[in-house]
Amino acid sequence: MTTLSKTLIAAAAFAAVATTAFSQVPWEFNPGMAYMYAGPGKMSAMAMAATPKNHDAMMRNAKKVPNNTVFFMDKGQLYSTSGMLDPTGNFYLP
Repeated sequence: MTTLSKTLIAAAAFAAVATTAFSQVPWEFNPGMAYMYAGPGKMSAMAMAATPKNHDAMMRNAKKVPNNTVFFMDKGQLYSTSGMLDPTGNFYLP
């Protein structure tokens, strides 16, 4: 997985964790925006350049996030794993 892909995934997860721990509201990603996690406490969002060249550069190494991917923080590090959370927050494999 490329650094850009990891960064975008991490940013999305960090934004969700930072918003509320027990939110039932789905994440909201806006078209044309990029979200970047650069380490503990280093989160940013900005408008992407809307050019075909920029889009092609980002998509060249991009990977889709698989369904049932769980993001979480532990000791200041962002992690992801395959699985699901039940309504009480317990992790399980489908």
